[in-house]
Amino acid sequence: MATITTWFTLGLLGELLGTAVLAYGYTLVPEETRKRYLLLIAIPGIAIVAYALMTLGFGAIQTDGHVVYAVRYADWLLTTPLNVLFLALLAGANRRDTVTLVVLQALTIVFGFAGAVSPSPVSYALFAVGATLFLGVIYLLYRNIAGAAASTLSDIEMSLYRTLRNFVVVLWMVYPVVWLLGVPGLGLLDVETASLVVVYLDVVTKVGFGLIALLAMMDLGSVGEATDEATPVAGD
Repeated sequence: MATITTWFTLGLLGELLGTAVLAYGYTLVPEETRKRYLLLIAIPGIAIVAYALMTLGFGAIQTDGHVVYAVRYADWLLTTPLNVLFLALLAGANRRDTVTLVVLQALTIVFGFAGAVSPSPVSYALFAVGATLFLGVIYLLYRNIAGAAASTLSDIEMSLYRTLRNFVVVLWMVYPVVWLLGVPGLGLLDVETASLVVVYLDVVTKVGFGLIALLAMMDLGSVGEATDEATPVAGD
């Protein structure tokens, strides 16, 4: 029978493979986008460390009668702000909206962790604060950041922004459900089952986010090259 260590090992392998593919993709994207592209490599790269620690049995703390994997929250605290930072940079958002977006996302994780290690009913109150902050993240992604994207991006780039935004928002909304149904909440999911779901979500949201962006950025590079070739050189 599979154990929680099995799920962590599979998560580690998924993040390793995804990071390797994205690292190779660095050579395939247009040079002017490579600095921003490094964020996409860093996201699963950070997760490799977290899953390696959990696979080896590190990063778990016993609290209020159940186990909380603190290293997982540390991973999310570092990686999920990078997801939204990439979206803000892609959209050409202003500094104020970008900083607000990143801070709100980081605080969402902080309050989620605080809720996980706190006894009921305090845990639910902290969870509610985190959920409210996440609503702020969604608001910015669909209003301020989307507005900046609409005014600065081409149709293809705008399509990429919408795809990545919807991708992470929909999948990230599953995490609170797992929290509520898991041991910190109602206890309807045991630690092993909740971990299986979270590992799957982690690999899909981190690696999948990067792969979607990689393919789109390669297409943008191809479009740019075709445009350059079609532009007549002065004097021809």
